[in-house]
Amino acid sequence: MPCTRPTPMDRAGGDPNGRLTGPGEWHRQAPIFARNEVPAHVALVMDGNGRWANSRGLARTEGHRAGEYALMDTIAGAIDAGVRYLSVYTFSTENWKRSPAEVRFIMSYASDVLARRTGQLDEWGVHVRWAGRRPRLWKSVIDALEKAEAHTHANTTLDLVMCVNYGGRAEIVDAVRKIGHEVAAGRLRPEGITEKSFGHRLYLPDVPDVDLMIRTSGEKRISNYLLWQLAYSEMMFVDTPWPSFDREALWDCLLEYAGRDRRFGGAVDALGS
Repeated sequence: MPCTRPTPMDRAGGDPNGRLTGPGEWHRQAPIFARNEVPAHVALVMDGNGRWANSRGLARTEGHRAGEYALMDTIAGAIDAGVRYLSVYTFSTENWKRSPAEVRFIMSYASDVLARRTGQLDEWGVHVRWAGRRPRLWKSVIDALEKAEAHTHANTTLDLVMCVNYGGRAEIVDAVRKIGHEVAAGRLRPEGITEKSFGHRLYLPDVPDVDLMIRTSGEKRISNYLLWQLAYSEMMFVDTPWPSFDREALWDCLLEYAGRDRRFGGAVDALGS
């Protein structure tokens, strides 16, 4: 169903420098969850920007612009609900296949958003982090990511993992390459390669596995996203396009998550139920 309430962009008046409603400032409070009901790590596939824009007679790039407001509003909602890690699929290793004009816009806009929003994220207690590959990524984007990470490194309210030039297979291959070098150098024995030691070679080994993955806009696939970390993730595919997603949509997903039974491969007899 289409979103009928005002979108985050509507509430900000379309001003790219506008201050969005922060954590704890919403017209209603976030749902109250028991401690074990809130996913520690939520991963978002922010899909539908282009289709949202095209359906309104706008260029695809306008959908990416509107997605900024949805992201900031969702971050505020995650903080209100008690989520500790929020990963966002910003640009994949496959997105280089898009038109050069769209890629240029995304690269330039990503740098611009980070420059404008880092101060606000810092006020909210957000630690900005980056997961992805350096090759091919624009230097301006790398510089903006590293500057945001350095500026917010002391914050502990929420870790925001920006997955930029990221691919799940690429991350696994890079981890295998590290292990290969260590084995060849005699620093690691093949018998010492375990799931735990492998996990230590991922881009951000201190970030826990994903508890809940949400993909917007109705597509039902994971698109090479956090393949190792999604092993036992709960998954939700919502019809709302990303620019119309907001903290209340996130809270709806968290409420559904709280009602799920996560067994991690275990099973319980339910005879007579």
